[in-house]
Amino acid sequence: MSTQTVNSVVKLTGAKGGKYLTFAIGREEYGLEILKVREIFGVMEITAVPRMPQHVRGVINLRGQVIAVVDLRAKFGMPSTAQTEQTCIIVVEINRAGRKLNTGIIVDKVSEVLNIATDAIEEPPTFGDSVNTDFNLGMGKIGSSVKILLDIDKVLSSEDAIQIDAITKAAA
Repeated sequence: MSTQTVNSVVKLTGAKGGKYLTFAIGREEYGLEILKVREIFGVMEITAVPRMPQHVRGVINLRGQVIAVVDLRAKFGMPSTAQTEQTCIIVVEINRAGRKLNTGIIVDKVSEVLNIATDAIEEPPTFGDSVNTDFNLGMGKIGSSVKILLDIDKVLSSEDAIQIDAITKAAA
């Protein structure tokens, strides 16, 4: 792939080569830019917060810091499943209106950290105007598999971020 083609893909998708933490939700494999990941740990007790959307599970107290927790299965409209010993919370840093918020995301299992070259990232497929794929940085090709690379700032919409910010301020 030529440098011009690689630069075009980066401009179109916003994706760039680098290190990605990969994880699974069901049979699907996803990746997050490693620089967005703050911590990974097993699921702990989550305190429910009334009147939150179904995908916002509640809050946890992580060493004195109140962190909102989002269930990515529910956020992506996937059926719920029983938690296992591999179910994890990944604490990610999202940027919203110039502020940084730590948020937990529940995933089925964490896989590994992969170094994905820019030329191994393709633009996400288009599904028409009715399907929003803005949260998709690109599709990382690793051998014969594909990892869906997520822009976590866009996965958690502005509305989510406002609710998460309100939850953490109220619980603090």
